[in-house]
Amino acid sequence: MRKILIISLMLCLLMSLSNDSFAGVAKFSSLLSSTRVGTVKTSGAIKIPFITWGGDVATFYANGGLKTKKGSIFDKLGLNIELVPGDDFTKQVENYLAGKSPAIRGTFRMLGMASEVIGSYPSTKGHIVLQLTWSTGGDNLVVRKSIKNLNNIKGKKFVLQKGGPHVGMLDDILVSTGLSWDDIEVVWVKNLGSGPGVKDNTYPASAFRNKKDIDGAFVISPDVTGLTGGFGSTGSGAEGTVKGARVLMSTKEMARSIADMYCFRDDFYKSNYEWIEKFVAGYLKACEELVQFKKRYERSGSREYLKLLKLSQKIYGTDWFPALDDVHGLISDVSFVGYPGNVKFFTQKNNMNGFESIQKNALKMAVSQGYAESKCGFFPSGFDYSSSNFTKNISKRTAVKQNKFRAEALEKEIAALDSGQLDEDTLLSFTIQFKPNQNDFSLLTYGPEFKRVIELTSKFSGAVMTVRGHSDPTRTLLFLIKAGINKGIIKKTGSKNAGYNYYISGSQLKLTNTKKIISLIRSGKFDGDSKYNPREIMQSATNLSRNRAQAVIDSLIKYSKENNLTIDVSQITPVGVGIREPVIAKPKNLGEAKQNMRVEFRLIKVSGEVSNTSDFDF
Repeated sequence: MRKILIISLMLCLLMSLSNDSFAGVAKFSSLLSSTRVGTVKTSGAIKIPFITWGGDVATFYANGGLKTKKGSIFDKLGLNIELVPGDDFTKQVENYLAGKSPAIRGTFRMLGMASEVIGSYPSTKGHIVLQLTWSTGGDNLVVRKSIKNLNNIKGKKFVLQKGGPHVGMLDDILVSTGLSWDDIEVVWVKNLGSGPGVKDNTYPASAFRNKKDIDGAFVISPDVTGLTGGFGSTGSGAEGTVKGARVLMSTKEMARSIADMYCFRDDFYKSNYEWIEKFVAGYLKACEELVQFKKRYERSGSREYLKLLKLSQKIYGTDWFPALDDVHGLISDVSFVGYPGNVKFFTQKNNMNGFESIQKNALKMAVSQGYAESKCGFFPSGFDYSSSNFTKNISKRTAVKQNKFRAEALEKEIAALDSGQLDEDTLLSFTIQFKPNQNDFSLLTYGPEFKRVIELTSKFSGAVMTVRGHSDPTRTLLFLIKAGINKGIIKKTGSKNAGYNYYISGSQLKLTNTKKIISLIRSGKFDGDSKYNPREIMQSATNLSRNRAQAVIDSLIKYSKENNLTIDVSQITPVGVGIREPVIAKPKNLGEAKQNMRVEFRLIKVSGEVSNTSDFDF
């Protein structure tokens, strides 16, 4: 856990905002000590900010250090760069406006929060030119027992750092659940990672621990251990943990929420377009080589990678990174998008994780949360990705597409139906109803639900969507009773008006006890009746429910194609639940029976061996 501790403490430096009042959201401009606008000096080395994040290690490699080293990637491209610390984001924006640096380094949501300030002057309006990485771990939502899954967050109270990465993460969760910020209560705090022994309530973890009315906290990885006892654990109340606290979800599942970017000023972009293109191409080349070094290092060792780890350790400081493995952990916490990811991000139409979509969400959040009064957007990179700067410097032009999920690897999730484990792994669920004997799911009727599934699987790219068909148990119950009476196993008492009661070996058989009913049918005691065979009927219901689930998936794929939307079909799997989870266990009429006729979309966590998020996996 030391590796995660070091990584996460760095993030708290990155996201700190210089504001003494954290009772609520304030305009981003009020956080700045100066909004003076100056011109960028282009003589000598160009100052470019970096932050404490794994994606920036590629920048160190491209530059050969903080100052451009002879023979480095940037040097060969004719660039002269001085990398400067940028963990103080408000200071970054001030330097950007003043012309001390032509660039801002931050997440898209952070840029969105500063968008009105950035776009207030023609010379400083921003061009987002490079996506470095996605966050694929380290950011977590820890909750108390009151929150079973994301369907339960309405009306709940959450604590998170003001202006930090989790603002966007929470916004994505609200959008995914169809809620707004008005549907929850937020406690804003100043800091992010509490670190060992920190107890004051300006940190999410401490506030969650000390204030029992807070239902959930957005925290970084070391605070997960302090609150819950570790990933996959539930807090016992001992050793400082919070009783019942657990990780509901993280960026492991919501792997397309936090995107790291570089933004350049308009005046510098227009007069130094070639310079910026070389900077981006050089970074992408460095990123490509770093990924290969890292893979080699993890297999058998790599001198190049060790050298880079030492360089990064020196830059970040041994106080924060006492071991090289800590730096390796920092790099491992990200997914590099590389050349193919940038092409897709900036140029692919209808990309739900692309520039237009993420910008729309970032600006909407900035205005709705009061960081800005009006939406002021950014320019996309505008690069010709087939230009010589890219074709000459990047060898791996394309990425090999791999299925992130394999159907056979989901067997344990499907098998968990009877154990209830699937409920524990559920992040979010919703259902659609169908009519008796319905086998078609029209795009006109179910289009909104299909769109939601595509959006969810796109944002939660580290999770699996199970499409779960359910059947009504009425016919199975009827066949069970008929076969049982015919075989003399079941005794019936009572009357139609007063209601019937059924007994097996002197004990009353409750037809509402679905688990018991299924167990009886599976025992084989009721097999052999030539007219009534409940086992066959129950299996038929299971088969039919799976076929309906597959029909929904087929319609979903058709919807995505007709609307030019991308969907990873390997991330979606059909499950035939059959009669195992009825809404009404013993329906009294057709209206009640129809409530059982449903298809459920369930977003679930998967184990590490099932999920396969990797570099250049976009």
